Amino acid sequence: MTTENSKVTASKQTAAATEDGTGVIALDPWLSPYKTALQERYAGFQKWKKTINEAGGYDKFTRGYESFGFHVSDKGIAYREWAPNATGAYLFGEFNNWDKFSHPMQRDNFGVYSIFLPNKPDGSPPIEHNTKIKASHHPSPFAFGIATAEPRVGQFTEFTANVLPRIKKLGYNTIQLMAIMEHAYYASFGYQITSFFAASSRYGTPEELKELIDTAHGLGITVLLDVVHSHACKNVLDGLNQFDGSDHQYFHEGAKGRHELWDSRLFNYGSYEVMRFLLSNLRFYMEEYGFDGFRFDGVTSMMYTHHGIGFGFSGNYHEYFGEGVDSEAVAYLMVANDMLHDLYPDCITIAEDVSGMPTLCRPVSEGGIGFDYRLSMAIPDMWIKLLKEKTDSEWDIGHIVFTLTNRRHMEPSIAYCESHDQALVGDKTIAFWLMDKEMYTHMSVLTELTPIIDRGLALHKMIRLVTHTLGGEGYLTFIGNEFGHPEWLDFPRAGNNSSFHYARRQWNVVDDELLRYKFLNDFDGAMNHAESKVGWLAAPQAFVSLKHEGDKVLAFDRAGAVFIFNFNGTQSFTDYRIAVPTPGQYKILLNSDEEHFGGHGRVSAESRYFSTPEPWGGHQQYIQVYIPSRTALILVKAE
Repeated sequence: MTTENSKVTASKQTAAATEDGTGVIALDPWLSPYKTALQERYAGFQKWKKTINEAGGYDKFTRGYESFGFHVSDKGIAYREWAPNATGAYLFGEFNNWDKFSHPMQRDNFGVYSIFLPNKPDGSPPIEHNTKIKASHHPSPFAFGIATAEPRVGQFTEFTANVLPRIKKLGYNTIQLMAIMEHAYYASFGYQITSFFAASSRYGTPEELKELIDTAHGLGITVLLDVVHSHACKNVLDGLNQFDGSDHQYFHEGAKGRHELWDSRLFNYGSYEVMRFLLSNLRFYMEEYGFDGFRFDGVTSMMYTHHGIGFGFSGNYHEYFGEGVDSEAVAYLMVANDMLHDLYPDCITIAEDVSGMPTLCRPVSEGGIGFDYRLSMAIPDMWIKLLKEKTDSEWDIGHIVFTLTNRRHMEPSIAYCESHDQALVGDKTIAFWLMDKEMYTHMSVLTELTPIIDRGLALHKMIRLVTHTLGGEGYLTFIGNEFGHPEWLDFPRAGNNSSFHYARRQWNVVDDELLRYKFLNDFDGAMNHAESKVGWLAAPQAFVSLKHEGDKVLAFDRAGAVFIFNFNGTQSFTDYRIAVPTPGQYKILLNSDEEHFGGHGRVSAESRYFSTPEPWGGHQQYIQVYIPSRTALILVKAE
């Protein structure tokens, strides 16, 4: 199990709903030429909703998990499974000494196989708890982990006791749990799902996962599940593939049903039973486990027939409408979002999309696809590219600002510096790119503060803060990034002799008072607590008043606060003019150069800045500040 922690407080704005799904045009007139495509897309959604309403509506349609699978009553155990192309089915396991043919299942006219096992004469259940079972169908036979410091798979109970308090202390209000749904191969990061309705047993029991979620809720933390409906594991022994012996029960048949890069199967979103299966899967995790929403993985792959493979999105609108769009998958996403927000008004949905699909994060009632947020995936790519390829003097402030602010108006985004995608084997964490030459030798406070470590600490704080404040309506960190985790991520696999060395989080380094990791961790908490006071994530995008390429200074204001960044590695500036949105006196809310953040304490916490009434940087007044090299300041109005 892995986790990504988020600070999410975006405000929501709505446009008028329309009967044909073109309400989004009022927000973005550039969509006007695609009015017909929007109408067709919305018609696909309406067709599904009509079908679902005829079947009893969302509430009834999404309760498939209540009748399929295993169900225990006071009379015995019932098991039902949809396998329309199978010619026979059997249930076997430890309960019948693995006799494959002693318990045949009965088929109805809809291809559903079922069996009922009555209680034993003494009233005990026919299948004991925690015993192994398997289902077999003709003609084919079938059958969390890095959050601990120890070289093994971490458990739900350990995360509840040891990690949740850290998340709460740092001020994060949301966590995203990954690799929860059962998968056969641990190193797949949980993206090759074999059993969609099973929480992975490698981390503990379902009851322990529920305890984790309940504890998080008690701490005021929202819990999101990383859901993988973009594809499924191709395994035939323990997955959905060829479950009933056919190539096309849940998936498209032939090449259309296979993802050539992921080596996995692709769902047929136009199928009635597949729609019910996937929607019920979402409902199951909301109802049975109490999750608060989902981060949908691989949304780009779903929305396009080319799955994004070898396709470079330029941002031209024609790329988002027409032959390249998988209308059935888009309709499924619209239905899923509509269902979730209808049944659970406070539900949060996040899309992992690299394409920039317009209207992705607008309500379905307006003609949007209905997500609440999208991940700003270009931001971490930019930071890694900068650290890999550019010297500090070559950093382009304008390009950084463009990447951080290049998001669609009124479609909330979640910004992040790095995640599991950036920190996997073959790459490095941001901290490692900055300080790998000396991270193992000079992170102790008892050693000298070398230029490499000094630069690394300073830029690590600045990169996170500018991303947090300028990059979106939510901020996300991958577990360990908040304290500059020293190593990359790699799951045990054949290529590393099944080693857990890089599949763990080194909490010891941040807990050691003699190591400098504590400075980065403390700054992370300070960022989130500052946001709680200012509320910049829920505010409109920032007004950028200064991008000085020569000085490497960036300044902007958002939610009434003023943010100043001096990325210059050698120069500090005195009496530096910074535009402010309103006249008056300003004080320091957060200073990355404070000594308890590993800085040099060059700016007094008692400093006050008084505005001068003269136009500057797009505002009608400015202040003058001392801004040391590699330092970031947040200023707010003094009371």
